Amino acid sequence: MSQFFQVHPETPQKRLINQAVEILRKGGVIVYPTDSAYAIGCHLGDKQAADRIKRIRRLDDKHNFTLVCSDLSDIGTYAKVDNTQYRLLKTYTPGPYTFILDATSEVPRRLQHPKRRSIGLRVPDNAIVQALLSELGEPIMSSTLILPGETEPMTDPYDIRETLEHDLDLIIDGGFCGLEATTVVNMLGDVPEVTRVGKGDPEPFQP
Repeated sequence: MSQFFQVHPETPQKRLINQAVEILRKGGVIVYPTDSAYAIGCHLGDKQAADRIKRIRRLDDKHNFTLVCSDLSDIGTYAKVDNTQYRLLKTYTPGPYTFILDATSEVPRRLQHPKRRSIGLRVPDNAIVQALLSELGEPIMSSTLILPGETEPMTDPYDIRETLEHDLDLIIDGGFCGLEATTVVNMLGDVPEVTRVGKGDPEPFQP
């Protein structure tokens, strides 16, 4: 049975944030709001928790997990970017985008795309996520909360609780945060390529 926290979307209660981070550190799987839609996440180094997310979403090994980061300060640890790519990321973060980048050796191989050795990276503009990341001190490994057979993410914390409470350790209710997933921008080639149009404006990344 999962815990259910109602967290203020603009001024998150520190006590609840601390409890959420402890759940993450102990191998928990949590659902939390972002600046696009609700996401499901776990501690970066926890294989069992990642496998639980894969089961919940029925993901195969080709799925790119996303590292949700507080800012770009640690990007060099997890992704290989050149100066042009970095400037582009700096311009459009924080925001509702996921960027697919070449992964460094610091990223556990199981989190990378098996053929391309790539990883998703995201810096959300959301006070609850930023408070979680600040307290945790490292990225959260995440995926948009889209259930098997669905094309749209879950948006109502109470529906999430009713559907998934036996599969999760914590649901953070931060209110309504949007109906759309992030816009995904593949930056592995010579020019950026939009592979999923979501909440973020795709125009800056289109030729």
